[in-house]
Amino acid sequence: MIQKSDNGDLRTAFQALERIALALEKLARTEDKTCDFAATDAFVFARNASLIQVPQVNRVDISLLRGIDLAREILLTNTFRFAQGFAANNALLWGARGMGKSALIKAVHAAVNRQYAKAPGFLPLKLIEIHREDIDKLPQLMAQLRGQPWRFVVFCDDLSFDGADTSYKSLKAVLEGGIEGRPPNVLFYATSNRRHILAREMIENERGTAINPDDVVQEKVSLSDRFGLWLGFHPCSQEDYLSMILGYAAHFGLALPREELEREALQWSTGRGARSGRTAWQFIQDLAGRLGKAVET
Repeated sequence: MIQKSDNGDLRTAFQALERIALALEKLARTEDKTCDFAATDAFVFARNASLIQVPQVNRVDISLLRGIDLAREILLTNTFRFAQGFAANNALLWGARGMGKSALIKAVHAAVNRQYAKAPGFLPLKLIEIHREDIDKLPQLMAQLRGQPWRFVVFCDDLSFDGADTSYKSLKAVLEGGIEGRPPNVLFYATSNRRHILAREMIENERGTAINPDDVVQEKVSLSDRFGLWLGFHPCSQEDYLSMILGYAAHFGLALPREELEREALQWSTGRGARSGRTAWQFIQDLAGRLGKAVET
């Protein structure tokens, strides 16, 4: 009787394990992270390490980005080289808010694909956005992209680190420091309001408690050093601001006498307390609405 009971218990346990194994197999199929990169040219990296397709990217044409000519040419050239399979640098676009840092990255991506659309054998350059809070998952994203036939620009907007956040170490390893490093078919572009990405108080706090304070500072600053290109964006002049306004108005067919257009644009910037690409775009949105027109990018 004891032996029979033991066999029954073993059989029950085995059946339970079999059900668990089937459930795990089903879950693994559900969580498959494979992605059809041929489906579209832009993706967003999700927290569960999957890639979400973006059929229509929110961007403006590169010809409409004014007042950032040098940064535009440098980033465009760097990205052209990368798309052709040549050596290229990771880029940090830093500086004033609203001056077109993220807009430039998206516009450059479109310009490169448009330039090479009919080139024999050219595979479209893919743009992947990763959110700041998901930077610690960056190694997982690199693993998905490594070995793919396409080339990828991974883009993080408003990248910065504060407090006790240590996820910057994942970024350091991916950019250059890790065993595997950055895959040859991946380029990393980031925007930040700070040139050194890490908050000054973050550096000072760790410096005050470290055995060797200088080592802490060097570790923090070295993150920015891993970007081969540093492109600075500064508040625009009135001339550049009005150039943006005129460019947008012509592109979208907003018929308004130039003198009136400039006067209203300057009044708008005064009310906002700033002159920037973002301010210019917001004025154009308002103007188009008043003229009964839709603005499509």
